[in-house]
Amino acid sequence: MAGRRTPLHPQHLAAGARLVDFAGWEMPQQYTSVREEQEAVRGGAGIFDVSHMGRYEVRGGGAAEFLQGMVTNDLSRLGPNRAQYNLLCREDGGIVDDLVVYRTPDAWLVVVNAANRDKDMSWLRDHAPAAVEIVDRSEELSLVALQGPRAQEVLPAEDVEVDAIRYFGMVSGVVAGISALLSRTGYTGEDGFELFLPAADAGRVWDALVEAGALPCGLAARDVCRLEAGLRLYGSDMDDETNPYEAGLGWTVKLKKGPFIGREALQRAREAGPRRELVGLRSADRTIPRHGAAVGLGDRAIGSVTSGTYSFWLQCAIAMASVEAAAAPVGTRVDVETRSGEGVAEVVSMPFYRGSVRQAAPAQS
Repeated sequence: MAGRRTPLHPQHLAAGARLVDFAGWEMPQQYTSVREEQEAVRGGAGIFDVSHMGRYEVRGGGAAEFLQGMVTNDLSRLGPNRAQYNLLCREDGGIVDDLVVYRTPDAWLVVVNAANRDKDMSWLRDHAPAAVEIVDRSEELSLVALQGPRAQEVLPAEDVEVDAIRYFGMVSGVVAGISALLSRTGYTGEDGFELFLPAADAGRVWDALVEAGALPCGLAARDVCRLEAGLRLYGSDMDDETNPYEAGLGWTVKLKKGPFIGREALQRAREAGPRRELVGLRSADRTIPRHGAAVGLGDRAIGSVTSGTYSFWLQCAIAMASVEAAAAPVGTRVDVETRSGEGVAEVVSMPFYRGSVRQAAPAQS
C-alpha cells in the first residue's frame, strides 16, 4: 500500500491495525473490531490518530480580520484559548470545507480535513494579504484524539486543571511528560480532548494513553460515532455544491458580522429557503443504507443517502439523507434503496445519540 504515513505509523503496525488508504494516507481502519472500539468510546476511552488532518498557523498583522472575512462564523465572539466550528464558502455559497479555528495567545490555528489540506491552503493563501503569513504545521505537529466518558480520567496531564477546560476551550499543558496543546473538542459526540503534540514525541504520548486505559480506535469506529452524533462529513454530507442551509449548518452563518466570502449568496439562499435539507433516517433493518442510495416517498424519488451505517450501540441502521425541503418531516416513513432491494426507514431527529459531551456538539470532520 502506497501512501503518506503519520508519525504514529509504528504504533499502528505494532497494534496489528488493518490499514487502508484514506485521502492518500495509510491509516488504521480498525485494530480489533468496530464494535469493540465503538464500545470503548461510548463506555470508556478510545484514542484516534488524526494527524492526517491539516494544521495551519495564521499570524501577522491583520490575521484576525483576514480570517473573519474567510469564514462564515463570527470570530469576534471567540475569546483567548477558545475554538470555534466554521465553514469556508465560495462566492456562490458552496462549502469549500468545514474546519475548526483556534485562538491561541500568539496566533490563530486552523484545522482542516485531510482530503482538503492542499485545496484549503491554496484557498487561504490566494486570498491572504501580504501582511498575513499562513504556515503549514501539519508535519511538525501530530494530532491525537482521546474520546469517551473516561477521557479525563485516562489523560495523564500535568500543570493543568483539566476539569476547568470548557467545551471548545483549550490550554497548554504537559501530557505524559510532553508539552502539548489540549482542546476539549472531538468528533464522536463524547467528552474528550484533541492533543496537538510535537511529531517526534507523539508515539510516547500515544503509548502512555494506551497504558492508562485508552483503546486504539480506527477510522471505521470514528465514522460510526460521528454519524450517531449527527456530525457531518465533508465530501459525503456536504460539498462545494451544497450551501450551509442545505447541510443543516445555517447556525454557523453570521450574516450580520460584516463582509465575508459568500455572504451575498448566503443572504439570498436564506431568504429563498433551502431547496433540500439533511434529515436523519433510522431502520430496524440490518441492511446498511449506502452513500448515494435513492430515497423515495410513495412513487417518487425525493433524495439520496449521504452517509449510512449500522450502529451496534443503537442496534439499528442509521443514515443521513439529502431530500427535498419539507418533503419528509420527522415521523415520515420513506423507502431506501439497499443492496438487497428496498427497505423502509423512518425520518427521525438528529443526533441519533447524545453522549457525554458537555453540550450539544457542532459538526466537525
